[in-house]
Parts: sequence; structure tokens; C-alpha cells
Amino acid sequence: MINWLSNSCSDQVDTQQKLAKAIAIATPQEKKASYLYGIFKDNYFMTYAIIETGGKQLRVEPGRFYDIELLHIEAEEKVTIDAVLLVQHDGEVTIGQPLVTGASVEGTVMRHFRDRKVLVYKMKPKKKTRKKRGHRQEVTRLMIDSINLNGTIFTAPAGTTAETEEEAEATPVEATVVE
Repeated sequence: MINWLSNSCSDQVDTQQKLAKAIAIATPQEKKASYLYGIFKDNYFMTYAIIETGGKQLRVEPGRFYDIELLHIEAEEKVTIDAVLLVQHDGEVTIGQPLVTGASVEGTVMRHFRDRKVLVYKMKPKKKTRKKRGHRQEVTRLMIDSINLNGTIFTAPAGTTAETEEEAEATPVEATVVE
């Protein structure tokens, strides 16, 4: 089952059909043994998108917040990101070539802050040359409100969004970078 599914396919429809066929015929043992176990187990019925912002690709879900590169937008303002590479909702995967047409991600800027300090220490042995510098990256905390695909709006289930920033600070979410 896995061999024919792992071949790369440039056509989006063929990939979706192969994935649907694999899900339909897979036994529980094959699901556990396959590298697609994550899709079968947790992510199959989740709604998420892979977006590109700040030169990085992030996997985002509605109702969660992410720390991204600085956006020059005031706090508490809405932002729409149109660079959507992939959208998945209830097992339907829409892959862009390179972007998904008609897809966007809407979010609210929660606040701007500076990330942890990164120390850069350079030295040349036996030369008494040492340089120590620090860098703090400017970061924007973005709450994802919804994912839009061809007029259909996917939002977070009720009760899962962080109501205040204090709750958000208590449970930070690490951004998943897709390479």
C-alpha cells in the first residue's frame, strides 16, 4: 500500500484520490506501520493551513496564536495572509501550485515584542581576539481567527480560543516550521 502512495505526483486530484483510496483500504496494522500514521491518528479531521510569512512556512490552525516575524501593523488590528500553500479540512487536502487560489488566512495581531536574546560569540584561538554580540528578533504574536477557502470559512470550535492574552501567555504554542 505504501509504495504506490509514496511516489511523488504533481497532479493534486490524483494525490487526493490516492490518499482517499489508501484510507479506505488500510487496515489498522497498516495504519500503525505506515508513515501516514499521524494523518490517520490525529490530523485527519483537523483544519489547518500552511502559510508563508516572513520567509518561513508555518502550519497554522484557527483559534491558536503563533509568533512570526514582525508585521508592521498595529496591535488589535486584523490581517489577511494570502500566501497559503496548503489547506486541509476534514480529510480534504487542497495543495497549491505554488499557492492555493481563493484561500486566505485571517488573524488578529495580539502584540509586538522582542524574542529571547541570541548570543553570538566569535573568537580566534591564540590571537586574543574575542567578540560577543547579542541579537533580539522583533516578533509579532498573531492569533489565527479563520481559514477561508473559496468563500467557505473554517473557524475554531467554540471554547477553544484563548479569551485573553493572560491565558495566551500561560500556554504558548511553538510554531512548526515546514521546510
